[in-house]
Amino acid sequence: MGFTFQFILKLIATMFLSVILTPLLKLLSFKIGAVDRPDERRVNNKTMPTAGGLSIFISFTVAVLWEFNNTLDSQRVWPMLIAAFVIVLTGLMDDIYEITPAQKTLGIIFASLVVYFIGDIGIDTLSIPFVGSFQLDWLRLPMTLIWILAITNAVNLIDGLDGLACGVAVIALVTIGLTSYFFLPTNGVPLAIMIFSLVAAITGFFPYNFHPAAIYLGDTGALFLGFMISVFSLQGLKNATFISVLTPMFILGVPITDTVYAMLRRYFNKKPISSADKMHLHHRLLSLGFTHRGAVLTIYALAMVFAMIALLMNYASAWAIVLLVISTLFGLELFIELIGLVGENRQPLMRTLKFVGNRRYRQNVLKKTKHKNKHEKK
Repeated sequence: MGFTFQFILKLIATMFLSVILTPLLKLLSFKIGAVDRPDERRVNNKTMPTAGGLSIFISFTVAVLWEFNNTLDSQRVWPMLIAAFVIVLTGLMDDIYEITPAQKTLGIIFASLVVYFIGDIGIDTLSIPFVGSFQLDWLRLPMTLIWILAITNAVNLIDGLDGLACGVAVIALVTIGLTSYFFLPTNGVPLAIMIFSLVAAITGFFPYNFHPAAIYLGDTGALFLGFMISVFSLQGLKNATFISVLTPMFILGVPITDTVYAMLRRYFNKKPISSADKMHLHHRLLSLGFTHRGAVLTIYALAMVFAMIALLMNYASAWAIVLLVISTLFGLELFIELIGLVGENRQPLMRTLKFVGNRRYRQNVLKKTKHKNKHEKK
């Protein structure tokens, strides 16, 4: 029996294990109080179980420790699993007791230190086109911590609709898996095995989580998926080139975009960055009239566009990558302003384009500016 056939069978077994575990963990969620009750910030109108991420974590752990134990290096696997357990425990505590953001951050930092010091996973060097390579030295640890914290929280933030975080995570993981298999010369195959094992575990859980969901990922699952994506992407950043830094950023374009614009929105509105609101990407799509499934599928499509751009970067020249990045950022900003992610009145790019292309609007703006300057002189 060939390796590829065995690999596929093991992934199918992982998926079915997740399928079997999820209904059991749904019952467990109600027993331990890991539930999401309706309020003004929620889209659900009934109490929902939220420890669904346990199903994904257990299935993934069984896969890497038992199904692929002869293929994977235990020195690589155990630090990640220990750190993942810390993350899952942190998320589960939040699902049951609603711990503070600071407590969640401490849990993520502790898990990050485990993979950094025990697993030796971090960013060592950074190469920038036309400039050169730099050893990060003492910046290695803070850069690694920032990366893991940013990606973990970004995935957690988009977990607002049924199946949204799961679908975006699968798209990101498949893209990282393909990139690692084809473009990482040293540890690409073992990394791809772990990544697709996690994809199989998510796939088994997904039917229960897609709209209308029977169980939520909860912070248990969202933090776990975000953490694993950040750690997997770090494996390709050990000696980071410009492309290897941009690739995971584009793969995770949806959660990163949502997080960055959420921070900008709260800054402009003079609110704490940790404060919650109903202005995230999925909320804006719903407010524009999208159905629940329509909003989720739209974000899936956006995530796939980012994934395709990330894959193209591995074949493009340096100047082509620069032009691709500029074009993507321009289109993204236009999309963000059209849906009002920062605010319906904050549309600098739209106003600039309107100023250039609409003569009447341009004359009105110039007239108001002239009148304002005269008033200020007086």
